[in-house]
Amino acid sequence: MSRMDKQYKNMLKCILETGTNTVGHAVRPHWEDGQPAHTKKIFGYINRFDLRAEFPILTIREVPVYRCLDEILWIYQKKSNNIRDLHSHIWDSWADEGGSIGKAYGYQIRQEFPFLAETYLTIPENIENVCKNYDVETSIAFLRQLDEYEKIKRIRPELPPRGVRLWKGADQMDAVLYDLKHNPFSRSIIINMYNHHDLYAMNLRPCAYSVTFNVTDEGFDKPILNMLLNMRSCDTVVAGGWNVAQYAFFQMMVAQVSDMIPGQFIQVIADAHIYDRHILIADELLEREEYPAPKVTLDPDIKDFYQFTTDSITVTDYKYGERIKIPVAI
Repeated sequence: MSRMDKQYKNMLKCILETGTNTVGHAVRPHWEDGQPAHTKKIFGYINRFDLRAEFPILTIREVPVYRCLDEILWIYQKKSNNIRDLHSHIWDSWADEGGSIGKAYGYQIRQEFPFLAETYLTIPENIENVCKNYDVETSIAFLRQLDEYEKIKRIRPELPPRGVRLWKGADQMDAVLYDLKHNPFSRSIIINMYNHHDLYAMNLRPCAYSVTFNVTDEGFDKPILNMLLNMRSCDTVVAGGWNVAQYAFFQMMVAQVSDMIPGQFIQVIADAHIYDRHILIADELLEREEYPAPKVTLDPDIKDFYQFTTDSITVTDYKYGERIKIPVAI
């Protein structure tokens, strides 16, 4: 039976049996009728999956595969914060009249920043004479890089004695793809969307806010790409299965274009909760029959992350329990 179902049921049981309650305290979420949406919750829950064993997707209820993938592409590929670029209505409640959800998710991914590339520009012995042979703009750019190198050298004395690390402009997704190609064993391949400078302008603060990639050499013909997802909050009944499936898709896509094998996927949830109006639904899910995990494959011809579409994925033998209507707290 599906490993995802077993882990998911264990999480629901842990929340129901050991969680604390927010009743009596002020909470932001509410139901459509205006009533506060209280939760039973636990702090700090970790799920572990290995994509080499099977694809982590619920079978006790359907996870809408293509809508999950569409949202991931909306954030990391389209780098959009406008619901008009989505093919579902999951973000409608948080969008303004123009369709924007504020400076959240895709907005944070596309922000360009100085990116430190792991390449070196050799510094000639006689810089003055070299610069005479360049135009003014090229010479200024060269000397600025030299100045940056001297600053870094004071902090990182182990750097080569003569060389400039090149600063490039890159957004977060492009920087990750670059590092996985040129510096895969770095411990700093991270995406972070929780930008305190922009929280005031986010219609909803990101729930899944940070991804860390880590590459290991385990003796296979290709390196293994592992991934850790940090979530500040997870509505486990509505999105518990959704988040795992879509980030597993994400890991598979990044691994393929980086010529790696997708490995461990670790989900860390700070606040894992079940809403008060979801308690009976959680009880029902715990009693449902589990089925074997489906097979999930990507179009093997795609080598560029920005070429993936919702048609690039194939899911076969996906059997799941009957659909269930779940109210969403907003």
